[in-house]
Amino acid sequence: MSIYQCPECGFQYDEAEGNAHEGLKPGMPWLSVPEDFACPSCAVRLRDDFELVDPATPAP
Repeated sequence: MSIYQCPECGFQYDEAEGNAHEGLKPGMPWLSVPEDFACPSCAVRLRDDFELVDPATPAP
């Protein structure tokens, strides 16, 4: 699973954890998050503005 970060405020979305407050279930891939998803911390950025900060690690 990967982690994506808002370049404005640093909020991170971890695919493994999801975000219950935003209705995003654990394990939800970033590309399954709605395109109009805005950062829950700063509400400035859309999904496509988030940056990949921790790529998925292949399973052993």
